[in-house]
Amino acid sequence: MPSRTDELAAFVAAAIPVLRVRVAAGPAGSLGRLGLPDENRRNWGMPWPEPASMSVLRTLSPLAAERLLGALELTIAGYDWGAAPDVLDGLPAPPERFGYATASLGGIRESETTSAATLLESYRVGIIDRTVALVREMAAHPVTAPLLMVPAGVTDEDGVAAAHGSAYLALAVAVAGAVVHQAGAATMLDETAATVGLGAGAAALLLGEVPMPPRYAEALLAKRRAEYQLPSRSSAHVAVAGHRFGLIEHEFPERADFSGNGLADATAGGVVIRTGTADGHVQVQVAVLAEAPSDDDEDFQDDDWEEIVDVSWPATEGAASIIGPGPRARGLDRVTPPWPGDYRIRVRARGRDEADAHYEAYNLAVWSAPAAPDTVHKRTDRLGHRLRGEPEPPARPSRPEHAYRWVDRGSLSQAATVTVVTGSALPQVLRTFGADPGRPQPFDEIERELNETFQYGAGPWVTALEVDGVVLVVEFNGYVGSDEGVLRAASSGGRAASMYWNVNMLTRLSFAEGGRLLAAFEYLDDNDALPPEIDAVLAGLDFDDSGERIGKGLVAVERFTGRGITEADVARIEEAGVGYRVAG
Repeated sequence: MPSRTDELAAFVAAAIPVLRVRVAAGPAGSLGRLGLPDENRRNWGMPWPEPASMSVLRTLSPLAAERLLGALELTIAGYDWGAAPDVLDGLPAPPERFGYATASLGGIRESETTSAATLLESYRVGIIDRTVALVREMAAHPVTAPLLMVPAGVTDEDGVAAAHGSAYLALAVAVAGAVVHQAGAATMLDETAATVGLGAGAAALLLGEVPMPPRYAEALLAKRRAEYQLPSRSSAHVAVAGHRFGLIEHEFPERADFSGNGLADATAGGVVIRTGTADGHVQVQVAVLAEAPSDDDEDFQDDDWEEIVDVSWPATEGAASIIGPGPRARGLDRVTPPWPGDYRIRVRARGRDEADAHYEAYNLAVWSAPAAPDTVHKRTDRLGHRLRGEPEPPARPSRPEHAYRWVDRGSLSQAATVTVVTGSALPQVLRTFGADPGRPQPFDEIERELNETFQYGAGPWVTALEVDGVVLVVEFNGYVGSDEGVLRAASSGGRAASMYWNVNMLTRLSFAEGGRLLAAFEYLDDNDALPPEIDAVLAGLDFDDSGERIGKGLVAVERFTGRGITEADVARIEEAGVGYRVAG
């Protein structure tokens, strides 16, 4: 006489082909790829404990869940679930009286399937875990396990992923259908939605654990090769540990020798790069080219870099990633061509001597080329000289804009206007901005009012500090200080200058004196006809170079007014937390 497990396996085996053909390739493929190492699932941080399969189900988009429900609902509704053996023995009976309340997920819209499955769990506590346990059991049963195999004729990546996902989903929905039918909740919820919710959650949980099908790796490699295009470019902030990151195919090498060129070392499976930063993140750009980089390519101008070397390495498989010894940087996985062979990489570095990871940067250019000795194109930083065992050159003088690097690490980093005014007191300056000095308000009160009136981000408020004989006016994400009329009025007793920038890299640098506007311009404008006094404050500031433009603008403001804004000034402003609304 067959056991209950064998009876369930026979029931599930009969249902799998009926359900499997109803699942569209798109959502099936998404499920089928959950076993990939880089398919990290989100964690919503649920405020109450819940079964793991429900947490996984929530990582699927509501649209994907609804697509599954739409594809399966007619089949589920018409299927004979009563033919299944008893699968809920030992599960607590439902309460005699049952009430429930829906819970908010912080504004996240739940799918109908998730809501129904969650409600069913409240009604029959433990039913989700029972479903998952039965699905695991069926996935390993000799009758149903062969039905999870990808058909022999399916060889492309999309097809393999979809076949893998649809098979496990069909098995899990078949089990869930029997569970929901026996739960006795037909009068209080949509059984079809609950079936898809329980099944999809269990399938997603299992698919994140089981290995990908045997032929998937070959299919994925073929897809990557077919879709790979040159040139390709990407960038990210890459994790650095122990003064190293690299372009690596497999595991990060334990050792590297930088004594040869002072920057990069070709090792088994890639190239390791020596950084000035010990631990943190550095900016990395990578370009994969069909041939060696041209001197005419503006992305590879050697004047912008302090150390430049070419090294060769043999790729055993291809598809190397930009990684550090720690976690991988998102967006820089498998950047090189997915073929083995000999490759050449040009490594450009700057900022290694400055002990400031925010400004340390690297540019990597990769192309296919026969193996060749290392070539050093440029060697000017002090770290490189030390690593090569050479006498260090004198320290380079710091650029004036470096004094404002703190801006990029604080509350002004994304968008702001800084205005410096001489010859006027703080109340007078506030009035020129359209603010009432007699009506100060806490920052949070102003922002709350702006949010309530849908004006947030319009910049209609300022904060100010009087120090060392000047008035510093700061706008977080505002731009009143760039207005020509405001600057004219603010400069009536002396000088006024402002620097505005926003997240879209738009800028405006403005200067006024004695009620007269001297200049106001974008960095990209043609500014050949500036007054001599403005030419003087811009001397030595290379605005053609896009780097550190905010700092360069603030240097010009400081030179013109005799006082710049400091990190300590901003700290005082934020500690006081007092602002002023600007009249509309």
